[in-house]
Amino acid sequence: MENSYDVVLEEGVSSPVSEQEIREDIDLVLASEGVERPCMVSVSIVSDERMHELNLQWRGMDRPTDVLSLECERPDDPDLAPGEPCELGDIVLAPDYIARQAKGFGTTPADECRLLLVHGTLHLLGYDHLKDEEAEVMEAREDELLAKIKTDHAIDHVTLTRHRDGE
Repeated sequence: MENSYDVVLEEGVSSPVSEQEIREDIDLVLASEGVERPCMVSVSIVSDERMHELNLQWRGMDRPTDVLSLECERPDDPDLAPGEPCELGDIVLAPDYIARQAKGFGTTPADECRLLLVHGTLHLLGYDHLKDEEAEVMEAREDELLAKIKTDHAIDHVTLTRHRDGE
C-alpha cells in the first residue's frame, strides 16, 4: 500500500519533525490499524494565529489548539471501488503551541508532535475521546502506537488525551 501525502508548511513556520517522519508515522498508524487501501492525507503545519482561525471555523472554539483533524472519507467506505484511494482527510498542527505544551508535559516538541500525529490520524480513522470510555480506548491505542515510533524520550501514558481539558 502506498499512501500519498501533501505536507504544507505555512511561510515562517517550521516543523519539529521532518516531512519523511510525518509520512512514516502516519504510515505506521494506518498499517497498524489494518488499513489496506491507499490513503491520501494532507498535513498542514501552521502558526498559532492560523490555528486559532481554523479552530474557530471548524469547532467554534475561539482560541488556538495543538492539532485539528478534518475527516473526509473512511477507508472502509463501501462507495469506494476496490483499490480506489481514500481521501482520508487533513491534519493541522501548530508547532509553536505544541512546543509550549511539550514543556508542560516534560516532552520534547518533536515527541509531542509525534503524539499528535498519531492522535490526529486516529481521529481520521474514527476514534474519538468525547466520552470517558472512548477516551480510554483511544489512549490505549495511542500508547501502543507510540511504543512503535522512534522518540527522543519515552512518552508517558497519554491521560485523557492531552488537549481534552482545553476543549
